[in-house]
Amino acid sequence: MQESDSDSRVSSGKKRPRGMSLPADPTDDELAREWTLSSDDLIQVRQCRGDSNRIRVAVQLCVLRKHGRFLENYSKVTTRILNHFCRQLNLSPLLALEEPDREATEYKHQQRIREYLQYCAFDDRIEKELVDWLAERALEGVLAKELFERAEQVLKAWHVILPAPSTIERLVSSVAANAKEEYFEKISARLSKQFKKELDKLLKTSMSGDKSELFRLKEYPPKPNAKQILSYIDRFELVDSILGDVEDTGIDPAMQKHLAQMTKKYDAGALRGMVDSKKYALTFCFLVEIRKTLLDHLVDMHDKYITDLLRVCKNKHETKLKEYRRKARAGFAIVLDASDIILDSNIDQTSRVKIVFEQIGERPLRDSVADCRDLLRLEERGLVDNLCNHYQAFHRYFPKFIGLNLESSAGSQKLMEAVELCRQVNSGHTNFPFDPTHFFIPSDWKPAAYKSDDSMDRRVWEIALGVKIRDALRSGDLFLARSRKHVSFWNLVYDEEQWETEKKSAYAALSLPSEVDVVFENLKQEFRDVFFVLKDGLENNPFATIYDGDIKLKQRDELPIPDSAEALLHAIESLMPPIKIEDLLQEVDGKCHFTAEFRPLGGYKPKAGNLYLTVLANIIAHATNLGITGMANSVDGLTPDMIQHVNQWYFGDETQKAANAVLVNCHHQLPLSTLYGSGKLSSSDGQRFGVERSSLLASVYPRYFGYYDKAITIYTHISDQYSVFSTQAISCAPREAMYVLDGLLNNNTQLQPKEHTTDTHGYTEQLFALCYLLGFAFQHRLKDLPDQHLYRIDRSIDVGDLKSMFSGFADLELIREQWDELVRVAASLKNKVSPAHVVLQRLTNASPQDRLAKAVKALGRIVKSIFILKYITDPELRSKIQRQLNRGESRHDLVKALCFANQGVLKTGDYDQIMNKASCLSLACNAVLVWNTMEIEKIVRALKFSGQPVSDADVLLISPLLRGHVVPNGTYFHRYTHNARNITLFPQ
Repeated sequence: MQESDSDSRVSSGKKRPRGMSLPADPTDDELAREWTLSSDDLIQVRQCRGDSNRIRVAVQLCVLRKHGRFLENYSKVTTRILNHFCRQLNLSPLLALEEPDREATEYKHQQRIREYLQYCAFDDRIEKELVDWLAERALEGVLAKELFERAEQVLKAWHVILPAPSTIERLVSSVAANAKEEYFEKISARLSKQFKKELDKLLKTSMSGDKSELFRLKEYPPKPNAKQILSYIDRFELVDSILGDVEDTGIDPAMQKHLAQMTKKYDAGALRGMVDSKKYALTFCFLVEIRKTLLDHLVDMHDKYITDLLRVCKNKHETKLKEYRRKARAGFAIVLDASDIILDSNIDQTSRVKIVFEQIGERPLRDSVADCRDLLRLEERGLVDNLCNHYQAFHRYFPKFIGLNLESSAGSQKLMEAVELCRQVNSGHTNFPFDPTHFFIPSDWKPAAYKSDDSMDRRVWEIALGVKIRDALRSGDLFLARSRKHVSFWNLVYDEEQWETEKKSAYAALSLPSEVDVVFENLKQEFRDVFFVLKDGLENNPFATIYDGDIKLKQRDELPIPDSAEALLHAIESLMPPIKIEDLLQEVDGKCHFTAEFRPLGGYKPKAGNLYLTVLANIIAHATNLGITGMANSVDGLTPDMIQHVNQWYFGDETQKAANAVLVNCHHQLPLSTLYGSGKLSSSDGQRFGVERSSLLASVYPRYFGYYDKAITIYTHISDQYSVFSTQAISCAPREAMYVLDGLLNNNTQLQPKEHTTDTHGYTEQLFALCYLLGFAFQHRLKDLPDQHLYRIDRSIDVGDLKSMFSGFADLELIREQWDELVRVAASLKNKVSPAHVVLQRLTNASPQDRLAKAVKALGRIVKSIFILKYITDPELRSKIQRQLNRGESRHDLVKALCFANQGVLKTGDYDQIMNKASCLSLACNAVLVWNTMEIEKIVRALKFSGQPVSDADVLLISPLLRGHVVPNGTYFHRYTHNARNITLFPQ
C-alpha cells in the first residue's frame, strides 16, 4: 500500500462524538463568565414561546458563543447550569431539560440565534480562507493537533458555525502533509553533498545483517559500566562529528522534535527507500535531537556509575568494618590489660614486660596489636582503598567523559581548573602535580589521599573529582550547553528578554502581587491564626502533646468504617457481574470512544487486519505485562507482527495520554463520581516494579528487592474521584517529590486539582514553595514531627512554651530580594518552558551560595511551617489527607491484580517500552473505574428502589476500584465478532 504521512485515528465506524463537553459542576465564576445572559440576550430569549423553548434558546446561545456549534443533546446540560438560567429567567427550578418536540421549531430558533450573533455557515469561500490560514501556521511549525485546535478557534473568531470535526481533520491533514513536504525540501537544501554522504553511512547495514549505526543511536542505555559509557561517548562523538556546530535546522523547534520522533519509528531500510529530501531531512532532525539526548544519557550514566560505585564500596567497607571490629574487640581487652600492667607503678619497671608476656603471652599481644592497627587503618583508609580498587575501570571512561564540553557557572572556576588539569594530565601534556588543588576531596578521605612521600595519590584525586563533577552537574555548577536537561539553569526558564515581555501577564495568571510585602502580610496573618489555634487548644488536642519540652504526635487511629458500609460493600461485591478485561474495554469504549485517540505519529503503512482489535490487544498486552508475543499467542487471528505494527505507530506518549484523558473526563461526568469528590484534590505515589533487563532507569531498592535485583518506580497522580491523570516511569533513586509538579502541570483532563497530598517522604521545602507560587495547596502526611524543622515568620509573636518547636526565623529579606526571580521560575514552570522535575532538582541540589535556591527554600519553610501547624490542629485536614492516600493504595491493589504476567516483573529495560506498559496500565485502571462506577450506580439505585437503607456516606466509603469480578487473563476475544467493529484508517 502507498505510504502516507497523514495522522490518522481509530474509528469504530460509529459517528464520532463532537468535541464538546459541558462542565458537570461549574464554579460560580464559570457560571458568571460562560452561562450568564446579557440584557440583549434576555430580550432574544423572551421572544420565544414557552418556558422550555426559552431555556433551550438560552442554552444554545451560550453554547454557540463558547463552542462555535450548537448542542445536539440537551441531556448534557447539567442541573446547575439549567437552574442558573431558570434564576435569570425567573422560572421554576428544573432537574432536566426536555428535547424539542418539533425539529422545525428547533431549526427556526437556531437560525434566529445565528442571525443575532452574526454567525455564518461554513462554505467553500470560508474553507479556502481557512486552508490558506492553516498553511501559514503549518509553515511556522505548528503541529497537526494544535492546528486542529487553532482552526476551531479562528473559525469561532470569524463567527463561522464549526463544521463536523472530520471536515476540519481532513483539511488539517492535507495542509500538514503539504507543509511537511516543504519542510523536507527546506532542510535538505541546507545540507551539503558531503553531509548527505555521512547521513547515508548511518543508514547502512552490513552484509551479515548487523544493526545500522542509526539503530544503535536509538537504543536506551543499559546499566552503566565503563564499557557502556565509552560506547555512548563514541556514539555522541559520531553524531557530533557529523553535525559539528550545526544546531539550527531552519524550522520551528516543535516541528524539528516531531520529525525526530517520526524518524525513531522507521528502521534504516525504510529510510533508505524514501525520496532523498525526506530521508535527509528526517535523519538530520533526528541527529540534532539525539545529540542532546546522548549528552543527557552520558551525564545520567556517570551519575549512576559514581552513585553505584560509592554504594558498593561503602557496603563492602561497612561489612569489613563489622568483621574487624569483632576481631579487634578481644584485642582491645588484651592491649588494655597489657597497658594496665605496663603503667602499674607498684610493679618494678624492669619486670613489667616480663609479667606482660607471662600473663598475656607475646603472640596474643602481637596479634591483638595487629588487629587494632588493621581496624585503625580500615577506618581511615578502607573506603578509599575499596574505591582505588575500582580505579582502573573508572579510569577507562573518565578521561573521555571530562573531554565533553563542560562549562562552569559563576563561582565554579576552581572546579573547572581542576577539570582542565585532569584533561592535561590524561592527555600526557603535563605531569600529575605533587600536591594539586584538592578542595573537592571529602575530609574523611584525606588521611588516605596522600602517599608515604606526602604526594597526592592520583587515583584518590581523580575519583574525588568524578564525585564532585557528578554533584556539580546535579546542581548546575557545571553544565553542557548542547544537552537538553543539563544546561545552565537560566536556560531552563524564561530568559531576561522573554521575562520582560511575559512578566505582567505572568503575575496575573499566577494571581501573585508584584509587591512582596502583600505576600508577607498574608503569610504572617495565616501563621498567626493557626499558631494561636494550636497554642490555645494544645491542652485538649488529641493528636499532639508536650513531652519534655517538645511537642509529640500521637498515633492516629485508622479511619472508622461503619457496619452499614461493610454490609453495602459485601452486597456490591456479590452483585458485580464478572467481566473479562477485553469485554470491559469494549463496553467502556462504546460509551466514550477513547480508542479514537490512537493516531499514528505520522507516516505509516496500513496493514491488513482488524485495527480496532489490535489496539485493544496492545492495551491488554502492556497492562497485563503479557507482552506482544504472549498476547499474539492468546488471540486467534493476531500475529506478533500485527501487534508490533500498531504498537510502533499508534502507541506513544501523546496518544495514550489523550486516550486516558477521554476516560478521566468520561468518569468525571458520571453522576456517582461527584460523590467521591470534585476533582480539586489529588495525590501522588510511586509503585515499584522489578526489571529483568539491564537499564539506566533501574536501580536497587533494598526495601522490597534486596541489594541485587533492580526496580523502577511508576509514579502516578490520582484524583479524589479515583482516576489517574498522570503516569511517569522514574528511577527508584531520586526522591519522588521531584516529580509531583510534572503531573500537576501536565494535566490534560477536565480535572482541576488545587490541593495535592503525598506520603511523608514525598515532600521537600522547595516543593512547598513552588506549589505555593503556582497556586497549589501542597499537603503531605505527617508522621514524625521531630524530623521537621519549623520556622517563624513574625518576630512579634510570643511563642512561649512552644519555642522548642521552631528552628529559627525564615529569611524574609532574601525572599524580598529574589521575589521577581521566584515568580519568573514559577511562570516558566506553568508555561512548560522546561520539565518541572529538572528545575526542582536543580534548586534542591544547588550550592549554598545560590541566592535564588536559598530564597526558594526560605519561602518553602514558611509555607511548610504553616501547613504543619494546620495539620496538628485540624482533624478534618488529617482525615482528608488519609482518605485521599487510601484511594491511591486501592489503585495500587488494582494494578497488582491486572499486571499479573511474570509476577509483575517487567521484561524490558527500554524507557519507551516501560512507559507504554505504565500508560496502558493507567488506561486499563481508568477503564475499570468507569465501568465499576456505572455498575455501582445501577446497584445502589436498585437497592434504594427495593427499599434498602443506602446512604451516600456509606457509598463514599466503597472504592470504585473493586477488582474481584474483573478477569485479566485467559484466552482473549474468543467471543469477538471481527466484522462487528472493523476499524479502518481515516486521514486526519
